[in-house]
Amino acid sequence: MISLVDANNFYVSCERAFDPKLEGKPVAVLSNNDGCVISRSPECKALGIEMGTPYFKLKNTGILFRSSNYELYGDMSARIAATLGTFTPDVEQYSIDEAFLHFDDGAGRRAGGWEALGKAIRARVLKWTGIPCGVGFAPTRTLAKIANHIGKKLPGGVYIMPENPNAVLEGLPVEEVWGVGRRLAERLHRSGVSTARKLAMCGPEFFRRGHFAVTLARTAMELRGIPATEADPVDRENPQSVNVSRMFGEPVTDAEGLSEAVATHASAAAAKLRKAGMVAAGANVFVQESAPPRTGGWKDENWWTPFITSTVTFDTPTAATGEILSALRPAVEGLFVPGKRYRRTGVLFFGLEKEGAAGDLFHDRPSERPASKLSATVDAINARLGRGTVFFAASGVERKWKMKREMLSSRYTTRWDELLVVK
Repeated sequence: MISLVDANNFYVSCERAFDPKLEGKPVAVLSNNDGCVISRSPECKALGIEMGTPYFKLKNTGILFRSSNYELYGDMSARIAATLGTFTPDVEQYSIDEAFLHFDDGAGRRAGGWEALGKAIRARVLKWTGIPCGVGFAPTRTLAKIANHIGKKLPGGVYIMPENPNAVLEGLPVEEVWGVGRRLAERLHRSGVSTARKLAMCGPEFFRRGHFAVTLARTAMELRGIPATEADPVDRENPQSVNVSRMFGEPVTDAEGLSEAVATHASAAAAKLRKAGMVAAGANVFVQESAPPRTGGWKDENWWTPFITSTVTFDTPTAATGEILSALRPAVEGLFVPGKRYRRTGVLFFGLEKEGAAGDLFHDRPSERPASKLSATVDAINARLGRGTVFFAASGVERKWKMKREMLSSRYTTRWDELLVVK
């Protein structure tokens, strides 16, 4: 069984966790350079404020604004992932506010049922981090995404996809299926596929005849309850985060091996950013130890799966591999502990927006900086001669730009001089 855990209004929830005065009020978090709305509280949504609304249009409206505090959000994301690791060692972080949890068939029985397990997950995440979340259970990632979407709207916040999901899929528009973007949905509608149920019924001949990508055929299989997706997230037209993570063929025990793996994953993820025309404000680097968990299981709050994360924010949003590797190197060095055996590592980029949106009048656009031009050249060579033909060494590139963040809250969890003061 697979569970998707998704934090509610994550950026706003992080702000509220440390500033109770924001509870019950319309709150919006702004993008890089305080450009537009990227996270809204329920009260803000009730006012009809759309995602992407420019900040200048909302001044003097009574809405409380916060600049994007990616250092705080990244660290809170890592804390949630670590908390989820107390339920299962197989935590697959999909985005900064979502993670897939993989359970054996007996986990639900041992917990008193899948709903009881879901409620236990929600309660512990809320208790340990202050972040509310929704939980969905299903046999595949795609169905788990749908189950989570339903669960977040329920009073208990948990939904278990029924063994026969046809009734659920029949009422779900195809454009709301994970990985089906607007343009792809338009093609499917023209082919007579308007719901998730109709997509699930499509066979291989339909996808071949319509010249659809193999990923869509896998999505259809997942809707039928057959696991078929890769560990990495499906490409989307406007991703909120991008990650690459892999299990090692055998445990890694040396710093050089771990550093090389992180650099490889970061390079691959950066290439995804550039392909989507995006830049990232920061990244989470995570490692997972291969040592077996201690006895006691998730019901014992002293049981802790060794899942360790470091959060890095970039001085300016970037998709340049050289700049990214330079910024990540100290974090990787800090994560390695001699004598430990590591089973998995990965990199997750967050704070994504279209390239050019984060620039200003006084500095080059991200794509015009030398490091970005070099990355674009490497992408072109690899596209022509094969993936991995040319790759970056983990070397540094000087950074000279700063983001505009005039309403930035404190970095409560990562800076000693910004710790929360209780009076």
